[in-house]
Amino acid sequence: MPRKARTSSEFRDALLKHLTYTMGKDPEHAQFFDWRMALSHAIRDRMVDHWVASTRKTYEQDGKRVYYLSMEFLIGRLLEDGIFNLDMVEEVKEALDHFGMDMRTILNDEPDAALGNGGLGRLAACFLDSLSTIGCPAMGYGIRYENGLFKQSFVDGRQVESPETWLQEPHPWEFERPEVRFTLGFGGDVIYENGKTLWRPAELIQAEAFDTPIIGWQGKWANTLRLWAGRAVDPFDLGLFNAGDFAAAAEHEALARTISRVLYPEDSNEAGKELRLKQEFFFSAASIRDILRRFDSQHDDIRMLPKKVAIQLNDTHPAIAGPEMLRILHDERGLSFEDALEIVHGCMNYTNHTLLPEALERWDERLFGRLLPRHLQIIDRIDDAHYKAHPHRTLSARSDGQVKMGELSFIVANRVNGVSALHTDLMKKTVFRELHELHPDRIVNETNGVTPRRWLHSCNPGLSRLITDTIGEGWVDDLEQLERLEPLIGDKAWIERFETVKSDNKQALASYVAQTHGVKLNTEAMFDVQIKRMHEYKRQHLNILEAIAHWQEIKDNPNGDWTPRVKIFAGKAAQGYHFAKDIIRLINDVAKLVNADAATRDYLQVIFLPNYNVTLAERLIPAADLSEQISTAGKEASGTGNMKFALNGALTVGTLDGANVEIRERVGPENFFLFGMLADEVMQRRMIHDHAQQAINADPRLARALNALRDGTFSPEDPGRYTHIADNLTWSDYFLVCSDFSDYWRAQREVDEAYRNPEKWAEMAALNVARSGWFSSDRTIRGYMCDIWGAESLLA
Repeated sequence: MPRKARTSSEFRDALLKHLTYTMGKDPEHAQFFDWRMALSHAIRDRMVDHWVASTRKTYEQDGKRVYYLSMEFLIGRLLEDGIFNLDMVEEVKEALDHFGMDMRTILNDEPDAALGNGGLGRLAACFLDSLSTIGCPAMGYGIRYENGLFKQSFVDGRQVESPETWLQEPHPWEFERPEVRFTLGFGGDVIYENGKTLWRPAELIQAEAFDTPIIGWQGKWANTLRLWAGRAVDPFDLGLFNAGDFAAAAEHEALARTISRVLYPEDSNEAGKELRLKQEFFFSAASIRDILRRFDSQHDDIRMLPKKVAIQLNDTHPAIAGPEMLRILHDERGLSFEDALEIVHGCMNYTNHTLLPEALERWDERLFGRLLPRHLQIIDRIDDAHYKAHPHRTLSARSDGQVKMGELSFIVANRVNGVSALHTDLMKKTVFRELHELHPDRIVNETNGVTPRRWLHSCNPGLSRLITDTIGEGWVDDLEQLERLEPLIGDKAWIERFETVKSDNKQALASYVAQTHGVKLNTEAMFDVQIKRMHEYKRQHLNILEAIAHWQEIKDNPNGDWTPRVKIFAGKAAQGYHFAKDIIRLINDVAKLVNADAATRDYLQVIFLPNYNVTLAERLIPAADLSEQISTAGKEASGTGNMKFALNGALTVGTLDGANVEIRERVGPENFFLFGMLADEVMQRRMIHDHAQQAINADPRLARALNALRDGTFSPEDPGRYTHIADNLTWSDYFLVCSDFSDYWRAQREVDEAYRNPEKWAEMAALNVARSGWFSSDRTIRGYMCDIWGAESLLA
């Protein structure tokens, strides 16, 4: 029997076995859920073989292990990811076809794992994929949120949040590890006993581990994502229950589960702030104990820890990991403070993701001291040690009544990295200028990347097939092979195939939007997409303001030579970020009026798609013609959406911010629509007290668009609804929307002109694909392994 037929038959048998014995169903009575769960378990079985082998080899080789601590892992759906990485697409399709089931329908039935918000969490997920593809022994650590961020819907155009209940169904990818539990504490007192300092917490909670295998390309290696769930030390009080107080009997369990119930709880109140800090300590402390436990299982000398362990703090959320490791080594294991600090410094590394000073976490020292009293003392000692080493500087992690987690992360870390060339340079000049002067070799750059397995091979099968037909399959784990496409871009037949792929992707997106939202999109129009977390510095309001001005111009001249355009927005605003939520409502109100305008709707459509997640991104990015990367220069650390769009053949309109700088250099300035001030020009512009009014006075289109916000054009039932947005842009405009508006308008008209030449546009888009190979997370991870971790691949 041919091998392919044999393996297809074997997998068909495995699928039927799980349907019968795992789900308890026969094919005649099984539902989509049953088939999806049976398929997931059958794929998971294949993963586990590689996972166990990789774990065994990690212990045998005893090389350096990487531990990636992140508050978010936006892993998305795992079934399709596993099928593609195991190279089992044909086997799975044939098996499902045999039972009369459609593979795409089954795959679409899987809920998104709601473990992240945006770029930070998606980057962490890409890194896990690349670590496994490269064969670097690694483990991701995070929180097993029961409800994730939140599910976004719109009522009268307003964002409404509801629980994201992704764990309502069984999660087939995880393995519960009840034997891996750590008891952690909060509050209490610090005591001095027999010459030692000890922390006696008043509140105890247990962290229980749940493991998910992360398989690399072609199944050569698998690492682990370990997520912690909160459990009560004493979950149930039988006495209270028997006395009839049923709620109080289970109170400890309910409170313990709260710590892992929701990603980013609303922290505009004291209770929310306390829960957020507890979450950060909870997963960081459990992870540190697990790392030390694993090290102790093979080694006796704790001083070897930096040679065997590299810990990466993804942003400041796990910053408390440094003081916690130091506390364990000093208080519990008896090392001198100096020796413990040296070991911690040798293990810890910190990735900075922001140049916004307000985004560098700071905690009120009263709250911090109440929850973590010993750690506050340790941070003071870290500051003292740092001051002794640099006595002429007063930099500290604790000052002015605050514990500053960015400074703490920097001081404790062996390496601090930025995530794009511009961001790293600006870190040295702005948020960490003084610390950089003291430690000039500590900051390094590791420009972000994205995994080509998820963000091209899987999400864009048409383009993936075209690339593979052209240059072979080697590009999937060696993305820079895409440069081999470039000589073919002048070939008319090849470009026609490329255009067909984009057209098919647009049609697929339009069908989805029509089916789920009842909106018909013009697939002949340019698909202009901005999908990002809602934030003023990302400037979704610049985008919609230009759309308003464009609509007004079309109304003035409805018979003009306009380029049809569909403007697509998606993204969530933090629950307490009211200005960002008002921008969402404005976009929806603009869409309501513009899309109903018979005079303009053939040329301009606006739509905001709700509940942005990985799955929606996988639909939008392959269909996009234009990628909006329009943040205020100097504010975006890197971005990874910009890379995904370019990799999938969208052209960028953007500022020289974050990784846009490197994307433009790689794809060529002629294939990138640049506008806006540079980072140093932004700082100079802000020094002009009336910079916004000057910009408004110089551009009648801008003034007219702002007046439409003030006069209730988009909210006639509530004319003053958007006055505060217009006022913000007129008087403060910190993110310089008005100052960049005119140049943004110019760039958008260049976009219109270019799109009217389909063949030239397709060539520019194809060159973006061919020249984006450098933006692979595989390349990024190799950089971390060499420059930061000192880790090696264990693949032969």
